[in-house]
Amino acid sequence: MPNPEPSKKITPEMEVILAQPLLARLATTNRKTLQPHLTLVWFLWDGENVWISAFSSTRKLKEIHGNPKIAVLIEPKSGESKLQAVLLEGTAELISDQRELIKEMSLRIYEHYLGAQGVLADDPQSWARDPENRLIKLSPQRVFSW
Repeated sequence: MPNPEPSKKITPEMEVILAQPLLARLATTNRKTLQPHLTLVWFLWDGENVWISAFSSTRKLKEIHGNPKIAVLIEPKSGESKLQAVLLEGTAELISDQRELIKEMSLRIYEHYLGAQGVLADDPQSWARDPENRLIKLSPQRVFSW
């Protein structure tokens, strides 16, 4: 059951979950239809912000342009934590014009999942440099855990 009182505080137990290369669920909403959209994403937690690399042609980015309110849900692997999930909510910041930052943070995200050698492969390198690549930055305004 979710913690009934949201907080902005990230506990040490949450930090452990957020530091792992787990798939996150990113929730966005279409501004016109109010239809929710949920998708799996790679992410990086830097201790204060969630970073997600995404391409401008994707539904998630189009929806964030219309409604920047998002939620990110991260669940630990079964049996690895007393917590079942961490839910981070807030207003997304889209970064599209800082190409060096986009490349740097994207490669950090990809390395988090692919490892130091895997990130050197052609695909992640080309993703990071792709002109359609953007960053979603979430500085959580509300934090829930259960």
